[in-house]
Amino acid sequence: MRVAGSTLHKIPGPPVKSFWTGHLSQFFARDGEDFQRHLASYGPITKINGFLGQPILCVADPKALHHILIEEEHMYQETEDFILANTLYFGPGLTSTLGQQHAKQRKILNPVFSMNHIRRMLPLFCSIAHKKLRDAIRYRVQDGPRELDVLSWMNRTALELIGQGGLGCTLDPLVEDRIDPYGAALKALAPLAFRLSIFIKLLLPLSKRLVPGWLCRAVVESFPTASPVNQLTTVVKTMHERANAIYQETKLRVVGGDPEVVKQIDERKEPELLSCLIRANTAADVKDQLSEEEIVGQISTLLFSAMDTTSNALSRILHLLAQHPHVQQKLRHELLEANAADGLSYEELNKLPILDSVCRETLRLHPPATFIFRVATKDTVLPLFKPITLTDGRQISEIPIAKGSEILLEFLGCNISQSLWGEDSLEWKPERWLSEISTKVADARVPGVYSHLMTFAGGKRACIGFKFAEMEMKTVLSVLVSTFTFELSDKPIVWNMAGIMYPTAGKESSNPSLPMKVGLYNVRRV
Repeated sequence: MRVAGSTLHKIPGPPVKSFWTGHLSQFFARDGEDFQRHLASYGPITKINGFLGQPILCVADPKALHHILIEEEHMYQETEDFILANTLYFGPGLTSTLGQQHAKQRKILNPVFSMNHIRRMLPLFCSIAHKKLRDAIRYRVQDGPRELDVLSWMNRTALELIGQGGLGCTLDPLVEDRIDPYGAALKALAPLAFRLSIFIKLLLPLSKRLVPGWLCRAVVESFPTASPVNQLTTVVKTMHERANAIYQETKLRVVGGDPEVVKQIDERKEPELLSCLIRANTAADVKDQLSEEEIVGQISTLLFSAMDTTSNALSRILHLLAQHPHVQQKLRHELLEANAADGLSYEELNKLPILDSVCRETLRLHPPATFIFRVATKDTVLPLFKPITLTDGRQISEIPIAKGSEILLEFLGCNISQSLWGEDSLEWKPERWLSEISTKVADARVPGVYSHLMTFAGGKRACIGFKFAEMEMKTVLSVLVSTFTFELSDKPIVWNMAGIMYPTAGKESSNPSLPMKVGLYNVRRV
């Protein structure tokens, strides 16, 4: 499809610094968010270069995204390196499978993430946030404001929430300081994988085709112990061993264990996801059942997705509230008026407008994951919401796509599009959600599953647990902001690009952290 190649080369894009790596070294750099925001300024359709000058189409156009993710989803699949990498990290879970296998997994998992289950989990969320998180932080700041690593606390909280709500086990007691090896491995995965992303993207598919498994293992083992390659290998081994052990323990309880234990699980008001998944899988027709390997693959997949994205999103919200104290105070007033820290129902929590707008605006402007790649499985044509102008002056309203073309879906670019969200699209303004959404946004039909945003993707591969994440965020915020004040510390905070955005104290540090000054709110003023 020669016309596709000639058109793609004429799509505007930023200047290239390297023929060998194209824009990928900029895109995958720690400070790559600046480059991605710059890329969005070229418009909803642009182009970057990959390895050896290979053009990559970048898509933030809502109609094109709808076409790729929903209308013609079968023609735009996950890239080979993405599937291979996730299989390596997690096993055959949701993010590692395609086609019928992915559809079968989704069919079993969808009821597990139903609103009924999430409603029943809310008391569990509240219990952890109230009795564990609040008490643990209160103990540390009872003598006055103190600098705490907010990211660490959000990581620990998210791990315990998904540990109890997802697996039915405690992974972090919060009230005492100890590190769970599984949680530490899950947290280390994204920065390590991102550091190796260019090599993974280039070499993993190549090695699968050309290099035997024994030689791959030998090469990996030859790296120094402290190298990112060996660190990643250790992380993956820890995750797999712990996931398998948790599955075997839960299966014994649920399917072949003590009848009294099974009865207790049946009667719980907050049934954990894994036991529900095992029960649903056992009750399904044989042709619809998942293998044990597939169920084990879901455990680390779901834990990683639930912990890293939610904890970093919560950390970003608290950082923004410290930067905008007037919004923090408005939110606190709303939460105190509603007695939100004492525990609200699902419906009551969702009716708090400022809490909702703070969450939505943060997820719009700062999605934890900013992009995904797709590859075209056949020659096709991609329609556009608005025409674009090529470098030769021609206007086009659709783009010919050749089989094998790699496409970058710019979730961040769509979320911050000025043509949709206005001239202030790069500003954090929660109040924009307190009125009706603009007709421009509504008419664009952005295909995301959440609030006209691409933050949780869309279509068959959208984030299955986005409602779980939303309730988790709102519950934790309702407790923290009601009880504590959050201020900036003297240390500069930098948000770094990885598979999931994460903060550090300065550019030089590679240790994820968010130091902030935390104090008790003066309850006598309530």
